[in-house]
Amino acid sequence: MLAIVGMITILLVLASIMTKKLSTMSALIAIPIVACLFLGQGSDLGKYMLAGIKNVAPTGAMFIFAVLFFTILGDAGVFEKIVNKIVGVVGSNPVKVCIGTYVITMFAHLDGSGAATFLIVIPALLPIYEKLKMDRRILATIVALGAGTMNMLPWGGPTIRAATSLDIPVMELFNPMIIPQIAGIACGIAIAAFFGMKEKHRLGTELANISIAPAVLSADEQALRRPKLFWFNLILIIATVALMVEGTLPPVGCFMAALVVMLIVNYPNVKLQGKLIDAHAKEALMMASVLFAAGIFTGIMKGSGMISAMANGLVEIMPESLAPHFAVIIGVISMPASLLFDPDSFYFAVLPVLAQAADAVGLAGVDLGRAAIAGEMTLGFPISPLTPATFLLIGLTGIDLGEHQKHTFLWAWLVSLVILFTAIIIGTIPL
Repeated sequence: MLAIVGMITILLVLASIMTKKLSTMSALIAIPIVACLFLGQGSDLGKYMLAGIKNVAPTGAMFIFAVLFFTILGDAGVFEKIVNKIVGVVGSNPVKVCIGTYVITMFAHLDGSGAATFLIVIPALLPIYEKLKMDRRILATIVALGAGTMNMLPWGGPTIRAATSLDIPVMELFNPMIIPQIAGIACGIAIAAFFGMKEKHRLGTELANISIAPAVLSADEQALRRPKLFWFNLILIIATVALMVEGTLPPVGCFMAALVVMLIVNYPNVKLQGKLIDAHAKEALMMASVLFAAGIFTGIMKGSGMISAMANGLVEIMPESLAPHFAVIIGVISMPASLLFDPDSFYFAVLPVLAQAADAVGLAGVDLGRAAIAGEMTLGFPISPLTPATFLLIGLTGIDLGEHQKHTFLWAWLVSLVILFTAIIIGTIPL
């Protein structure tokens, strides 16, 4: 019963968001609450909701202060100068912009943090897409593909979880997947180039009319610019991200401190500080509300036992006759499975049991682990409603979850399958 209700709940949430029958926030809150009441666990509903909110609170708070930090820096003209330099190099060529987006995302995700990657890449590149009138969904998709493929790295969450649950050295799990990962990267670059050519064709002659010269600023915009503080602000951005990645301070602490320093140095007038915060607070709070709604969703799904029941159900319905092919099956469904299972549930509940069943027919658990990291919370994490980073990505790009999932799902699955079948071809994963 729990597994069936859990599956129906997730499908209803995804369907209502994609068809826009409910807003993302409403779907993430209302549907799991109804499911919890239907299961007769209404007395524990508050506990589940609070646990979920506590889980995403650091990310939600970080998002609020990060958005204020980056948007006010935009008022100061920091990104404008960077964007003008980049546009000067790539010109008005969408193909170069899209490929560059993928490459930049890859390097930004070397730390394995989805939140940090999105906070670095999106604020810097979104103004370029807007200047060239390119589709924001393409930016979100390319960044998702780049971050997802790089999330296979040995220090990435999915790979570490897989190695831990199977009790094997992480490099033993990852090393044979280097060539498949490179194939996935090549596929991602090809997709980025395809998007670039598609945008170049869509914009057509309009590209020739798009001025890549610096925009003419209004008097109010010019009054907020701080060109003499460009290097200070740039160093502040780098230092903030470095501290966050290093873990010297929690991410929310980094952005709170950075926001205060930036405001005092750039806009010492207290009334002006308040005006700037008021101007950008609506955007920050609206997206933070979706993050907290996602916390309620995951809190209810995990607390009520629906996710663990789905994990056990998946194991039970797998026929033993398919055990020799578990690796390929897991590889094929791993990316879509990210929409159903959070990484802990999949890697610590589903994977070990399947590995034990496969062991009986001579299939090594490490083979299943390699197949899993081809998509489960690697290519799948930037589109999953079970990861807060997904909402950070769509919030920064200004699109809703349904649009992002419809635009990205098949491309992410394609890259995942390229990784899987490359691994099969070179013998890393047995067929």
